[in-house]
This record gives sequence, C-alpha cells and structure tokens, in this order.
Amino acid sequence: MGDLVLAIETSCDETAAAVVDGRRILSNIVSSQADLHAVYGGVVPEVAARHHLTTVNAVVDRALAVSGTSLRDVDRIAVTGRPGLIGALLVGVATAKALAYAAGKDLVMADHLHGHVAACWLAPVALDPPFVALTASGGHTRLDLVEDYARPVLLGQTLDDAAGEAIDKGARLLGIPYPGGPGLEALARDGDPTAFDFPVGLRSRGPGGLDFSYAGVKTALLYATRDLGADGVAACRADLAASYQEAIVRPLADRLIRAAAQAGVPAVSIGGGVAANGRLRALVEEGAGKHGLSVAIPDRALCTDNAAMIAAAARFTEPIPWPDFVGADAVATAPPGGIAA
Repeated sequence: MGDLVLAIETSCDETAAAVVDGRRILSNIVSSQADLHAVYGGVVPEVAARHHLTTVNAVVDRALAVSGTSLRDVDRIAVTGRPGLIGALLVGVATAKALAYAAGKDLVMADHLHGHVAACWLAPVALDPPFVALTASGGHTRLDLVEDYARPVLLGQTLDDAAGEAIDKGARLLGIPYPGGPGLEALARDGDPTAFDFPVGLRSRGPGGLDFSYAGVKTALLYATRDLGADGVAACRADLAASYQEAIVRPLADRLIRAAAQAGVPAVSIGGGVAANGRLRALVEEGAGKHGLSVAIPDRALCTDNAAMIAAAARFTEPIPWPDFVGADAVATAPPGGIAA
C-alpha cells in the first residue's frame, strides 16, 4: 500500500486538506470560518456547510500545490466520514468521492476522533504504542488505550458535556467572544485558580474513575455570575476564568495520568482543540513527570481540526476500493464505544 495520501476534513467549521507521505506532512492547509460564526457566538451548521462548498476545491488545490504533487501522484484519498455536522461532512465526502472516482483511486472514510489520536503518529512526534490518549474538543472528551493505532480502546469519556463546549459556554458567560478558548486562557493567566471552588464532575466516584462530567461546573459558573452581578463579575473576571478553567482542565490531566498508571503504559498524548490550552499542557507535563511518563503533544495546528490527522488515521483504516465507495455516506454520530477504524 502506497503512503502518499490526500486527505480532506470538513467535519465542523474548518475546511482543510493535506498531503502526507508516510509520517511526513507535505502540506496541511486550513481555512477557518471562525470570523463567520463569531457574530452568532458559535458554529451555525448551515453556514458552515455552505462555506465549505465555496472553499473546499481551492483548499484541495492549495494542498496539492504546496506539497508539489498532483492528484495523479497520490496513492489514495481520505476524508472524514464521521462524526460531525452532517451537512459539513457531506461536502467533504462528496468532494473526496468525486476526486477518487475521477482519478481511479481508493477512498478511505476516516473517523475524526481517530484522527485526533493518530496525529501523534505523524513526525516529528512519531509516537509508537502503547500509550493512553486524551482527546478533548468542543464535541468530544475521551480517554483511549492505544496498543495499536488501528484499534484504540475506550477507557473513559464525558457523560454529558464536552470539555471544549464547557470552555466556550463559560467564556460566553464571562463576556469573551467566540471562539472562547483562547480568550478564557488569556484572561485566566491574570487570575487565581483557587479563588472560586467550582465543582469537579464525578469526583465522588472515587480515585479509580476515568469518566468526565462538565454539566455541573457550567451551572456553577452561571450561578456565580448571577450572584455576583455585573459589577461583581467585572471586578473578578480573571479569578472566575482561572478557577473555572482549572475545574475543567485539571480533571483531564489527572485522569489521563491515572489511566496511564492503571494501564501500565509508558506514555500519554493529548489531542483535540482543548489540547492547545497551555494550562492543560502544563498540568499533563507536571503529572507525567511525577510518574515517569513521556508526553506526546502535537503542534497546536495538529490539535485543532486539520486534514493531516485524517491522513494519519487513514494509514490505519481499511480503504474502499475504486469504485465501490460510490455508495459510501457520511454519518453524524460516533459508533457505540467510540472510534471506527
């Protein structure tokens, strides 16, 4: 099987394409829609899908041009097939199917969550199993044992809201514009993470639990801002941000390290948009150091949605031969238990 992959990612609000040769990223182009959705305070699915339609061809052309390759050169084409916003996914899948059919290439329908895990396989991180992977984003929060990149095993996941969603909702309560993650982190740098005692979800389940819950901490911040009033919030926004951020990212780090200790693996990784958070990265590094674990953290551009990670996932996903993929379709939800590889 050849190693040159053209990958397309349109699961949410980033239109992305990449060309990857084995573990080497030759190009990784991302067209962001953040400014389009900022006025709404979050991603509007219909707006996202329509913007993908207007940009996907140009993004693919750019990825091929930057890599110095052509459609004829690639060995197969990969695309995010699940999970995500269905309208957005359909744009990428239709584009990939058309390109693969015209070029006579096999098609790989990759899993978006698998991509976040497999991003660590790419150079320069180039992490080999076994390890425990944390994926934390706006839609998903989960821990997987990776003894084989083709078959990550779910260890724990959020039982309600995702960490990234909680961050965005909290940022909105504190008057931080969308996307809220970078703004909340910046504000939190000037605050005291111990100023407010926000609840940590599922703490009562004991030291062995690996699941997450973020519905409670969102509600706690809502009540805190109501009790403080506008003037009170303005006086302690940084402390609120720091304490709220800590209640979200510390359980991520603690349970990642706990999962690695329970599994007896030598390394951990983090991925997904929340992995760009500096406080989370620091806590993971600190916890891993105490337990003698190595830490794999891709560049921030590979943590947020991108197509290079989809190419990596495609390396461990069975391709659909030409032209059998004509009937392949996008699926909005993740399969039971998590990752489809």
